[in-house]
Amino acid sequence: MGGFFGVTSRESCVFDLFFGIDYHSHLGTRRGGMVVYDKDKGFDRAIHNIENSPFRTKFESDVNSMEGNIGIGCISDYEPQPLLIRSHLGNYAITTVGKINNSDELVKEVFGNGHTHFMEMSGGEINQTELTAALINQKDSIAEGMKYAGEKIDGSMSILIMTKEGIYAMRDRVGRTPVIIGKKDSATCASFEDFAFMHLGYVTERELGPGEVVFLTPDSVTTVVEPGNEMSMCTFLWVYYGYPTATYEGINVEEMRYRCGEYMAERDNVKPDFVAGVPDSGVPHAIGYANKAGIPFSRPFIKYTPTWPRSFMPQTQEKRDLIAKMKLIPVENLIKDKSLLLIDDSIVRGTQLRETTEFLFESGAKEVHIRPACPPLIYGCKYLNFSRSRSDLDLIARKVIEEREGEVTEEILKDYADPESENYSEMVDCICKKMKFTSLAFNRLDDMMKAVGIEPCKLCTYCWNGKER
Repeated sequence: MGGFFGVTSRESCVFDLFFGIDYHSHLGTRRGGMVVYDKDKGFDRAIHNIENSPFRTKFESDVNSMEGNIGIGCISDYEPQPLLIRSHLGNYAITTVGKINNSDELVKEVFGNGHTHFMEMSGGEINQTELTAALINQKDSIAEGMKYAGEKIDGSMSILIMTKEGIYAMRDRVGRTPVIIGKKDSATCASFEDFAFMHLGYVTERELGPGEVVFLTPDSVTTVVEPGNEMSMCTFLWVYYGYPTATYEGINVEEMRYRCGEYMAERDNVKPDFVAGVPDSGVPHAIGYANKAGIPFSRPFIKYTPTWPRSFMPQTQEKRDLIAKMKLIPVENLIKDKSLLLIDDSIVRGTQLRETTEFLFESGAKEVHIRPACPPLIYGCKYLNFSRSRSDLDLIARKVIEEREGEVTEEILKDYADPESENYSEMVDCICKKMKFTSLAFNRLDDMMKAVGIEPCKLCTYCWNGKER
């Protein structure tokens, strides 16, 4: 995933930029970056690896030396950015959030149009932010180029571009990720998360529409490309990615998760001693469930964070699984001889939840009922790098389907995605046995979408049923 923040101000923007970016740290763990512009000193950029230390720690010294009244920055889970670009459109800085699926096709196109080389490489691949800039540079204006890039990219791409005059902000063509405009007397900002500017004195001006491009100055927000009519926003932003205080399309993340838990409780018939949530995003789902079911909520294990503040580091899956286990410390008096119902935001590969269940049983639990807050993941995300895997077979649900069916067709997958089908029921039973849970029941897609509360046609559900909208 990733997140970005930009600010244009009549005064120094560095303080606001630093904390605005820092508030996006839950969205990425690999790199952070910020760039500012000062009319006397020009562009000044800093990029650091944040795998083993938070953004704030790595960038504190940069904040003390940077000067400027315009700036953009990001938390990135993949490539280094923002990038500084020099082109016929002038000098500018660019940062992006998204994923490009047709890179080879686009690279061939820009080479054919006279582009000579790419400088930035990420793991041996062309940096997708630089590729986005190359597409923008095909046109005669930045606004026209941003619209063109959005149309050509297969995947998802939201963009911030900083020039000497202000900031261009663009939301993905179908609005998969949010871009929210904040305003105060002396400045205007663009942010992935609205709460990121709350304590900096800004108030929400509005959210950009799908594909909309605006130009920001300290005093104005001007639409330069009108929004489109189609929206397909990532539902996982509410279920998992979003911070509890964030609001998208008028729907608060924490409240949505409460509703999710309530709908799950309405369909369930088990009577455990306690309901618990896997920290962090599983907790509000569990609170909603417990409140609706009238079953006590408890915390049978606590997430140890003083020296392990980051959620996903390091990058290798094996070490992430180990650290996830090490961070959860059991409270044995709340586990021994108890029947527990445990809610997590999702089951991806299943490794961490299986190990969590194992240590609950090892700590004396009588029963462990698992209730993921979203349906089985059948397709790997091709838009925002959620469940980034080498193969769909890394997903436990897809792996079980392949084991049962051998050769899998889209028609077969469609049947397994239907919670009323026999294949769905048998798949869930198989996952339950593999994971050694007492029982397993996934949240239904229709209930999850109802918990969001916006029109279903505006939500991307590709991970669960293969439908983009």
